[in-house]
Amino acid sequence: MAEPLPTEDGVKENKLWKGVFAVSGILITLVIYGVLQEKIMRVPYGVNKEYFKYSLFLVFCNRITTSAVSAGSLVASKKALDPVAPVYKYCLVSVTNILTTTCQYEALKYVSFPVQTLAKCAKMIPVMIWGTFIMQKKYKGFDYLVAFLVTLGCSIFILFPAGTDFSPYGKGRENTVWGISLMVGYLGFDGFTSTFQDKLFKGYDMEIHNQIFYTTLCSCVLSLTGLIFQGHLLLAVDFVYRHNDCFLDIVLLSTVATASQFFISYTIRTFGALTFAAIMTTRQLVSIMLSCIWFGHPLSWEQWIGAIIVFGSLYSKTFWKKVSPAPTPPQQTENGSSSPLKGIP
Repeated sequence: MAEPLPTEDGVKENKLWKGVFAVSGILITLVIYGVLQEKIMRVPYGVNKEYFKYSLFLVFCNRITTSAVSAGSLVASKKALDPVAPVYKYCLVSVTNILTTTCQYEALKYVSFPVQTLAKCAKMIPVMIWGTFIMQKKYKGFDYLVAFLVTLGCSIFILFPAGTDFSPYGKGRENTVWGISLMVGYLGFDGFTSTFQDKLFKGYDMEIHNQIFYTTLCSCVLSLTGLIFQGHLLLAVDFVYRHNDCFLDIVLLSTVATASQFFISYTIRTFGALTFAAIMTTRQLVSIMLSCIWFGHPLSWEQWIGAIIVFGSLYSKTFWKKVSPAPTPPQQTENGSSSPLKGIP
């Protein structure tokens, strides 16, 4: 006998559980990832109150974990491990990705996590710029309006701090300016990385695990080389050896960073880019609120206004896309979405 077809209620219930799985997976992994970033880089360890200073070591640990998981996925799925694109193109993505992540970790020495997280919302600006130059893309006027509003909100949030937050690496405006400069570097490098990844996917018949494996493998080699030349490798190993809680934090950071990639890919494949954009916007808001509560970051009333402008613009963009007609195929961005908003980390 033929098996009965699934009922409409059964399909809806299945979709609901898939949605719960995707949303909870993304929020849990990325919120934990954000909190651990701040804890490792801004909270002292041990009775002597030592700070962990080796951000490139975090990059190496994250990348070697992701590389191993990607290789295992390729082997398990019986797909070729051979590079699809020229190796130097993987290396180019890897170099800019290392610079992106290093700037991100280093910035946490000088600016708080809420400032950094909200500043990441301005990622659409460099993405649109790189997309215009590298991919010859054209964006709609509404995209530019949202980008302007998000940038305005981020600027208000950064320029009007509560005044009582602290930096473990010194105090004063110089450190804030240096922290913002690192965030600008993060946005620029990250915009190039994601745009060039998009170009690789379109130019070659490439599996996502193939690109992840080779770019993270290159990142492992480059970050390890950088650690050796800086003389930080043994210092970092010695630090985590003396502080077991730091070692556990780094292991958990690498684990959730790798796991988040699975949930992101699953969500985009199952529900599409618009749902993913709404989830990521919510995740940023949750991360900021949790960081303020956990680490005691005060927010001024101007920062609340800036945050409302940013998240209001992002949610408006998401819901506007849902209700607006799409007579022509949408422009693709760095992560395959129809706007530069989806890839905000």
